[in-house]
Amino acid sequence: MIIAMAMTFVCGDVVSSLAARQAAIVVDAKTGKVLYSADANGRRYPASLTKMMTLYLTFEALAKGKISRNSPVVFSAHASAEAPTKLGVKPGDSVTVETAILSIVTKSANDSATALGEMLGGNEPTFARMMTAKARALGMTGTVFRNANGLPDPGQFTTARDMATLGIALREHFPQYYGYFSQRSFLYGRQRINGHNRLLGRIKGVDGIKTGYTRASGFNLVSSVADGNRRIVGVVMGGTSGGSRDNQMATLINTYLPRASTRGGGDLVAKASGNNPITALAKVLLPKHDAPTPDDKPMVEDDAVASNDDPTTADATDATDEQTTAAVEETAPVVKTRKVKTVIVSAPQIATAQVVAAYAEPTPAAVDPVNTASVPSGWAIQVASSPKQSEAQAFLDKTTKQAPKVLADASGFTVAFDKDGVTYYRARFGGFGSKTAAWKACTALKKKNIECYAVQQ
Repeated sequence: MIIAMAMTFVCGDVVSSLAARQAAIVVDAKTGKVLYSADANGRRYPASLTKMMTLYLTFEALAKGKISRNSPVVFSAHASAEAPTKLGVKPGDSVTVETAILSIVTKSANDSATALGEMLGGNEPTFARMMTAKARALGMTGTVFRNANGLPDPGQFTTARDMATLGIALREHFPQYYGYFSQRSFLYGRQRINGHNRLLGRIKGVDGIKTGYTRASGFNLVSSVADGNRRIVGVVMGGTSGGSRDNQMATLINTYLPRASTRGGGDLVAKASGNNPITALAKVLLPKHDAPTPDDKPMVEDDAVASNDDPTTADATDATDEQTTAAVEETAPVVKTRKVKTVIVSAPQIATAQVVAAYAEPTPAAVDPVNTASVPSGWAIQVASSPKQSEAQAFLDKTTKQAPKVLADASGFTVAFDKDGVTYYRARFGGFGSKTAAWKACTALKKKNIECYAVQQ
């Protein structure tokens, strides 16, 4: 009898622990109203849902013309060595951006995600900081990214609510590319690669978005569903199996889609963080411009991040979902987790500067790698400086449109530097072979009422 009672308590604890890992949310994608929520703000491992942000930044680069669908994505030795599932590209070989995208939305290819991250960020740690910074700009306050693919890292986490926000943002901000998420298979050479999202074609109206699995995360799924004038985004995290996760999502869709509004419209997720109260506060506190001199060299250093003090070897993410769960469990190492202290900051109770520091984005890359991936050598011209990287980037875009001929052979980028403990961003154009060439370009810009000066990198 005692043994039976003990077994009951043990089983109860296991179930309780497992249930604590699960989280879910359903959001009306037309009004932003939360229709269902279960521990939606609880911290969870994203697994391959991470790739949604990798694709967000890829779509952003495509939309801005920084890359094209046919641009080559070269696979480094690091990218090629990523754990399955993967496309299997050899080091030094390449695929097109479109192929990389398709391999991510269908096969959840870890190597393709890493290769895209390295292409856009110069290296994966820098790209991960870009991902986290973008998450903050989208209002995803409970998310930190450490890699481009979602392979286990104890410092990488998110929430169901944040994943719903990202799912909505992908459709709202990049409708021209969102159709990739409904791709159920694609041809890679002579091979037909099928997708993992089994709700596509099974549930009416489902048009994406992403599955995910590691041992630590359980089975995750973000789904976008449209039926007539109704649209919802649902998130299920920590499922016990691919099948149970899918069934839970199907139940949520069937229950809450009929309750979604047929009205509403307009973007629910801002493209920039301008409406963030912390950002607004920072605007008041920080000076609008720095006053650099031509001799003021940028603080450009190697942006590689020190390795984790608790490194882990990768589990396979999305390893063909439940069909190979057993294989993954046998071969994948246990992910060691460490407790992360969470500090809740109450703005009225602390100094204003502390509020900004508490909500500050991760240390930015020294160079905006979406543009350049590295600092252009030789001479550059600086046209602006701002406490916000987005403003510096916007000035680069504006200047390019104002003087396309002058800057035809130049490459725009932002350079971060610290002054009195505050990070600013210089907006520069590089690629000038000599001081004379840079000065000549500056003279031409000044004729268009664009202030600038030349600086050697």
